[in-house]
Amino acid sequence: MTTTVQSVDVAVPVSIAYNQWTQFESFPHFMQGVERVDQITDTKTHWHTSIGGVRREFEAEITEQHPDQRIAWQTVDGVHQAGVVTFHRLDDNTTRVTLQMHYQPEGFAETVGDLFGAIERRIQGDLENFKKFIETRNTATGSWRGEVPREPQRDERTPVDPVRGADPRQQPVDPTLGRVDQPPA
Repeated sequence: MTTTVQSVDVAVPVSIAYNQWTQFESFPHFMQGVERVDQITDTKTHWHTSIGGVRREFEAEITEQHPDQRIAWQTVDGVHQAGVVTFHRLDDNTTRVTLQMHYQPEGFAETVGDLFGAIERRIQGDLENFKKFIETRNTATGSWRGEVPREPQRDERTPVDPVRGADPRQQPVDPTLGRVDQPPA
């Protein structure tokens, strides 16, 4: 798995940068190789890409989202990638957009491209294209300001209750169990 972190400062308020990033169907306007993104639900998207002549389709799911702060996602099928984009207010009219991505290059061309930094350059180029797109408009094409809380990570060593399917240490406990405030009759 390869990780890259790229940033760009955009001359718009944080809410405009964030709102635009929630409009996944607009991604083909500034992301090279993205042909179409269909919004299936508030948290699920279906992507159509063509990169280096290789066409792919995959679904991605938002795993965490907090307005004006961050959006995290991971693919649920197809290509293996996950990431988070964060929005940092630098001043009233400037926002730093930072994209951290984890991805698994597939095939010879992607592996070689990754070794020579082609994927990192593409990601930085897409951020620069986002900057041009949003600064030219100076307004978002729409917004979705819903909150998606991050689900707690379960440690593989954590026991699982076979009936409830959760960590038994996290289950509600009867408050009367084990009480010793009254002597037995």
